[in-house]
Amino acid sequence: MASLKQLAGQTIWYGVSNIAAKLLNQLLTPIITYILNNPSGMVAYGDLTMLYSFIALVNVLYTYGLETAYFRFASKGTDKTGLFNTTFSSLLMSTLAFSALLIWLREPIADYIELGGHSEYVTLCVLIIAIDTLAAIPFARLRQEGRPRKYAIVRVAGIIVNIVLTVYLMAYCPNQVAAHPETEFAKWYTGNSPVGFLLWANLGQAFITFLLLFKEWSGYRMRFDTALWKQIFKYSWPMVIVGMGGMVNETVDRIMLGKLYIGTPEQQKIAVGIYSANYKIAIFISLFIQAFKMSAEPFFFSRSADRNAATTYARVMKWFVITLCCAFLFTALYIDLWKYFIGSQYREGLGVVPILLAANVALGIYYNLAVWYKITDRMYMGMIITIVGAVLTLTLNYIFIPIYGMYACAWTTLAAYTIMMVVCYVMGQHYFPVNYQVGRLGRYIGLMLLFFGIQWGVMHFTAVLPLRLASATVLMLAFVGIVLRTEKDELAAMPVIGRWLR
Repeated sequence: MASLKQLAGQTIWYGVSNIAAKLLNQLLTPIITYILNNPSGMVAYGDLTMLYSFIALVNVLYTYGLETAYFRFASKGTDKTGLFNTTFSSLLMSTLAFSALLIWLREPIADYIELGGHSEYVTLCVLIIAIDTLAAIPFARLRQEGRPRKYAIVRVAGIIVNIVLTVYLMAYCPNQVAAHPETEFAKWYTGNSPVGFLLWANLGQAFITFLLLFKEWSGYRMRFDTALWKQIFKYSWPMVIVGMGGMVNETVDRIMLGKLYIGTPEQQKIAVGIYSANYKIAIFISLFIQAFKMSAEPFFFSRSADRNAATTYARVMKWFVITLCCAFLFTALYIDLWKYFIGSQYREGLGVVPILLAANVALGIYYNLAVWYKITDRMYMGMIITIVGAVLTLTLNYIFIPIYGMYACAWTTLAAYTIMMVVCYVMGQHYFPVNYQVGRLGRYIGLMLLFFGIQWGVMHFTAVLPLRLASATVLMLAFVGIVLRTEKDELAAMPVIGRWLR
C-alpha cells in the first residue's frame, strides 16, 4: 500500500502539472480555432498541424530513448553525475548535427509539406525541437530524483509563456500594427502569418523552459564516458524504433490525411485542420495517460526487484483503467458542451471524438502493460509491438483515407492501439506474468461502452440540451457509484477516501 501511495502522490503532482499545462495549452485551441474560423484560417491551421506532426516525429530521433535509459541506469546505481554528463553530452552533440542537417534541407522539407515557400517555418521547428531536446535530461533528472513540484512549476510556466505570446501576437498585435504601420515591428508583423506567430510563441516557451531548468544543467561538464555511453545506447536504441512507431501511430494519420484526402490542396489542409481540432477534444483522456507515464516509469524501475512487484502492478492497472473509463465518459457523455471548445467551422468532425477517446483508453492500457519489456531489458520486444502498430496504421490509412477521410484515421488509430494492447498483454504474460484482474477490467470497459451507447441513443432521440445533459449526469454518477460499491473494501483502506466512506 505504501508503494502504491507513493505512486499516487507523484501521479497527483505530475498529473496536476500535466493537466494544468495541457489545459492551459488547450486554451490555445479555442483561441486559434475561433480566430482562424474561416477557410483561409482553416488552411493555416492545417499547415500548423502538419508542422507539429513533423516536430513529433523528428523529436524521437533527437532524443533516441535517452530519457528512459537515464531512469534505467540511475536505478542500477550508476554514478548520477557521470550519467548526466554522458547523456547530456550525447544529446548536445547529436542535436547540433541533426539541426544543421535539417536547416540545410529546410527548402525541400517545406516543399514536401506544401508550406508555400515558407522554409523559415522549418527553421523555427528545428530550433523548438533542439531546445526541447536539451531540456529532456534535466527533466528526467527531476523525475528520477522525485521532484515533481519543480517539474510542475517549470512545465506550467512554459505553457503560460506560450499562451501570453500567442494572445499577444494573434489578438493584440493586429490592432496595434494597424494603428502604427510605419514601425519596424509592423513591417515584420505584416510579413509573417498566423503559422509563423504560433511557432514563435512555441519557441519562446521552449527557451524559457530551458532557462528555468538552469539548476539542473548548470553543473554540466563535457565529460563523455564512452564505455557507459555504449551500454546506454545498447539499451536505448530500440526506443528510437519504439518512439518512431509510436509517433507514426499518433501523428502520421494527419500527414497521410493531408496527402490522400480526395480534394484540392486547400480542402486537404482544411480536412487536416478539422480532424486535428477534434483530436484536441479527445486529448483530455491523454492527460491521465501522460501523468501516469511521468510517475510510473521511474516508479516501476525502482520497484522491479520487490517481491510483490507483480501484485502492485496489477493493482495499479485496475485503478488506472477505472480512471481511464471515467475520463472517457466525462468527455464522451458531455460532448454537447465540449464541442464549444473549438470554432464552429471545425465541429463537423465531432463524430471522431468518441472513437479517438476509445483509442486512447487502449493506448493507456498498453503503456501500463509495457512495463514488462522495460524492466526485463527486452526493449526489442517493445520495438516489435510498435512496428506491428505502425504497419497497421500506415496500411489501413493508405487504403481507407481516400474513401472515408478523417473517420478512417480515427478507426485506424483505435484498431492499431487495440492490437498493440492485446499483443503486449500476451507477450508480457509469458516473460513477466502479472495476475491482472482481466474479468473485472473487462466489465468496467464494457460498462463504459454501454453507458456511452445509451447516451448516444438519447442524443439521437432528442435535441433538448438540458435533457441530454441530465442523462449524461445520471450515467456518469451511476458509473462512479458502481465503482465505489465494487471497490469499497479497498477504498475504505485508503487514507482520505477511506475516512469519507466510513
